[in-house]
Amino acid sequence: MEHPALITNEAVVFGLLMAILGGIFWAASEPRFKKFFAVIPALLLCYFVPSLLTNTGLVPKDTNIYFIASRYLLPASLVLLTISIDLKAVVGLGSKALIMFFTATFSVMVGGPLALLIVSWISPETVGGIGPDAVWRGFSTIAGSWIGGGANQAALYEVFKPSESIYSAMITVDVVVAEIWMAVILLGAGRADRVDAWLKADNRSVKELQGKMEEFLKRTARIPTLADAMKILGIAFGAVALSHAAGDFLAPWFTEHAPYTANFSFTSDFFWIVIIATTIGLLLSLTPARNLEGVGASRWGSVFIYILVGSIGMKMDLMEALSQPGLIGVGALWMTIHVLILVVVARLIKAPFFFLAVGSKANIGGAASAPVAAAAFHPSLAPVGVLLAVLGYALGTYGGWLAGLMMYAVSGDPSPLMLP
Repeated sequence: MEHPALITNEAVVFGLLMAILGGIFWAASEPRFKKFFAVIPALLLCYFVPSLLTNTGLVPKDTNIYFIASRYLLPASLVLLTISIDLKAVVGLGSKALIMFFTATFSVMVGGPLALLIVSWISPETVGGIGPDAVWRGFSTIAGSWIGGGANQAALYEVFKPSESIYSAMITVDVVVAEIWMAVILLGAGRADRVDAWLKADNRSVKELQGKMEEFLKRTARIPTLADAMKILGIAFGAVALSHAAGDFLAPWFTEHAPYTANFSFTSDFFWIVIIATTIGLLLSLTPARNLEGVGASRWGSVFIYILVGSIGMKMDLMEALSQPGLIGVGALWMTIHVLILVVVARLIKAPFFFLAVGSKANIGGAASAPVAAAAFHPSLAPVGVLLAVLGYALGTYGGWLAGLMMYAVSGDPSPLMLP
């Protein structure tokens, strides 16, 4: 029998969550903890430390914080993380950079279904389950994370509705497998010349890009004002309002006039909220609103994402998350397929390791890790990671959704694709 939580006031619960997130980021910025965070990533702590609040019975799991974060802060973050896309700059990175980025996206989309299919032949019980307990539903959220980031993962969590126990396990798979690959990339960055020689790549384009980025940073840096902050929030939550209004109209319309589209999520209001918010961000990126990135638009978006991450953490069951090591093996196979496809394409087009690494991490890890991977080659290249990462955010929900459909197709799950 479960005992009632010690703290039930949601204002207190939210305050505790924010204090935890603030403490994690403070510690991550302290040089004395550098070695610790080199082993244990801050993102992992942002999931798991808040889970201690609920797993110890200190606060309840059924608060409204996740609902608010997912319905209001998530679409706002999608707008702010895509508004800064400079399509000309993306094209200016050169064809090899874009080829490696889209190869990474493609390999994640096909790698998940392929990994599920392979493991289903070897150990069908590892990737089985039906309804909300179907393993493919959990892996569909990883597809969102590995193409875009936490916002896309949370969006697909709402679209495909895996059980909380499955989702808890997927958080572990996501972070553990992605961070192992990150460690390999950071090691490779220190030997980039050797790797480029093995790939038979010409890295002069990377050197030229480095010079351009150093000049761009000097030219655009400025301190944000209160007016800048209010513009950012006004645009973000104005877009949230439009997304909700459109979702309130479109979901019932498809339910009444085209009920068969439920298999494609068209009858879900949340699906339309995240799709429309992302689309608004992309459209705004073609206007002067894109300049708000210079005063921290994506930083606000990241704040919202980490609040969402913490609220998801409070819903996690830690014991369940650690009880399915076989799922980590599926994730590792998925990542292996991703890396092999990247290496083959890089050798074919003679792409520098920098483009392989940043193209991969712009998908797997998004804005949280792509700048880190890019900066490992040279600090001035960090914005390149951000640039490609926000492109990943724009594609993450779409690509993850398609990957989820393919996973459902190969899973043999007899339950309906869309759950009530």
